[in-house]
Amino acid sequence: MSINKESYAYGASKSSIREIAAWGAARKAEIGADKVFDFSLGNPNVPAPMAVRSSIERALDLSPVELHGYTPAAGLPVARKAVADSLNRRFHTSYSPADLYLTCGAAAALSITFNAIVERGAGQEVCVVAPYFPEYKVFIENAGARCVEVMADADTFQIDVAAMAQAINERTVAVLVNSPNNPVGSVYSRQNLEELAAVLREKSREFGHPVYLISDEPYREIAYAGVEVPWVPSIYDATIVCYSYSKSLSLPGERIGWVLVPNTNPDHDDLVFAVAGAGRKLGFVCAPALFQRVLVDCVDEPTDIAAYERNRKALTDGLSELGYEYVEPQGAFYLWVKALEPDENAFFERARSLELLPVPSDSFGCHGWVRVGYCVSFDTIVGSMPAWRKLKESYGA
Repeated sequence: MSINKESYAYGASKSSIREIAAWGAARKAEIGADKVFDFSLGNPNVPAPMAVRSSIERALDLSPVELHGYTPAAGLPVARKAVADSLNRRFHTSYSPADLYLTCGAAAALSITFNAIVERGAGQEVCVVAPYFPEYKVFIENAGARCVEVMADADTFQIDVAAMAQAINERTVAVLVNSPNNPVGSVYSRQNLEELAAVLREKSREFGHPVYLISDEPYREIAYAGVEVPWVPSIYDATIVCYSYSKSLSLPGERIGWVLVPNTNPDHDDLVFAVAGAGRKLGFVCAPALFQRVLVDCVDEPTDIAAYERNRKALTDGLSELGYEYVEPQGAFYLWVKALEPDENAFFERARSLELLPVPSDSFGCHGWVRVGYCVSFDTIVGSMPAWRKLKESYGA
């Protein structure tokens, strides 16, 4: 028997998020869904827009061969054009369909990007801002690089630019940012990103090769109180953008997204070929054809964040009243809550005994917190408050 040891290790070490969600599903079946308060998965509870359904219904009028057939590896030209045109309208850019590669969601977009820029066996590194989505490390290591965790500023959860500057060295091929951020909900300010960009330019000159900035943006459209989510390529030329419609159109299971190599990137032409080659190498070609067509119709469909805003207010108001500490989320649909003891896993187990299911922060590269996903029903938020109260009281507070 021959088994890849690295793949076996990834398969054997399960995702904490999904393990908690699976436990929650089993528990709901056992005692009733209304008695379990599952805040684990980032699975949107807001329905996809009706425009998505209408687009699918129109697509069903196409011939089966056209509807279900292969598209070009990088995606339908009309779909890539729709995305490029939308970006150009929104950000005053001049992108073309050739700058885009459609993917099976953000996971494929990131995996393709890492495999496009990392030279396997060269000892290269990719810096991530912690706390961070745990699969980043898997994608980076699979591409042959080392994942270097750089803690965000402990007070603001903005990028700690000084710490990032210290972490970047001649082996650094890229810095990955995610804003609005999963798991904290912070949005990196324009000033913060400009300071990071200045460091990246300086380091690129010092080491004689570009340090790319990869911007992972599945939560771009979910931002509150008019907060600006800066368009990163306008701040730093050597940027690559990864995107998914999982959150903006509530389509997590349909796996549709893209990689953008902006035409302002100085390595644009080579990167476009490298992205296409990485997609071919990984087998990530021809993203779901039906949902490529949905993009043509729905690329500018507004994201309905009213339910998330309502949940956010109910959750933060309720936890504030109980005396919990948390980071006020500017975007996404997660609340970063301070555990009531240093061991976040012990805190989680005590929460679980009360049917509360947040995610311990060690999953995200730091200690002492839990992530509470509020992309759930409003009734779940309200119904969970007595359990949060009991949890607080169990610590004598």
